[in-house]
Amino acid sequence: MLGYAIKKLLYGLLVMAGVVLVVFILFNILPGDPARMTMGQRADVQSLEAVRKEFGLDRSKPMQFVLYVNDLSPLSVLDNDSISQKKYHYVKLLDFKDKALVLKQPYLRSSYQTKRDVTAILSETVPNTFILALTAMIFATIIGVFLGVLSAVYKDSWIDKSANAFAILGISAPSFFAGIIIAWLFGFVLSNYTGLKMSGSLYSYDPFNGEILTLRNLWLPMITLGLRPLAIIVQLTRSAMLDVLAQDYIRTARAKGLGRNAIIYKHALKNAMNPVITAISGWFASLLAGSFFVEYIFGYNGLGRTTVTALEMSDFPVVMGSILFIAFVFVVINILVDILYTYIDPRVKLV
Repeated sequence: MLGYAIKKLLYGLLVMAGVVLVVFILFNILPGDPARMTMGQRADVQSLEAVRKEFGLDRSKPMQFVLYVNDLSPLSVLDNDSISQKKYHYVKLLDFKDKALVLKQPYLRSSYQTKRDVTAILSETVPNTFILALTAMIFATIIGVFLGVLSAVYKDSWIDKSANAFAILGISAPSFFAGIIIAWLFGFVLSNYTGLKMSGSLYSYDPFNGEILTLRNLWLPMITLGLRPLAIIVQLTRSAMLDVLAQDYIRTARAKGLGRNAIIYKHALKNAMNPVITAISGWFASLLAGSFFVEYIFGYNGLGRTTVTALEMSDFPVVMGSILFIAFVFVVINILVDILYTYIDPRVKLV
């Protein structure tokens, strides 16, 4: 197991290295001058040059990439100026003439607009997005597995047809379209009955109590974000359950007189969960990325809204940090799911 985990970790590092390269190239060929966006259209040439020097934009593209990778890497070479500025939390390993080899936390640099560390910006918004994605995935999993099992057990009945129609509708409707319809219907037309608003974040500001938790603002973006994975889970659960229910050991269990619920939930559902777990793991990471438009539609303060706003302002360190964080989540979740498979299904062999 340890050797398998190390192998997967090395693959994950290669994937992250590829993501870093692609993201850096992509955001260095996009139009827009970060220095101009920071200083405004009336800034003089000297001010623009000073800003470009501050952010390292005056150097060649290959050198910018090398410095960016050096900032991201836990094992880095830092000069005395970087050490004296205390940008990093580090442990010095080796000393050179004017540089040092250090072990540090990855540094995502600072925002062009606010000059704040990108890590600090993400730490404020990621928890909100994580809560939104987690609740959306829980909603999609519970409802999706339940409808999928019902659809398989009552094959070709009105329950099966209704579940399939719902799944097709959920897959067909893009999240941004579903978000607009759900916000308008439940947050505007029926707001007097639902008590929900068209927009709002997880935390709202009260002039007397300060920042307060507002869970009702979570409902509409949660449902919108969970519709597509819910539809996929319904279809996967139905297909897997139909396949398992046709196996010989299920017929043997019926012949032995086992109850229907025991056969369905104790034997069939457990063995049908592998494709469902794959979907859940993949979709959970996808929901972090898919929350961009949903958060923007509902005015939900999370990673997606922050990234879209930063992209509008050409604040590339924030955008790049967000993308790298999502890629890291994808890699970690895939590794954990591969290991989890061996506990769920003993037939899966580690390679």
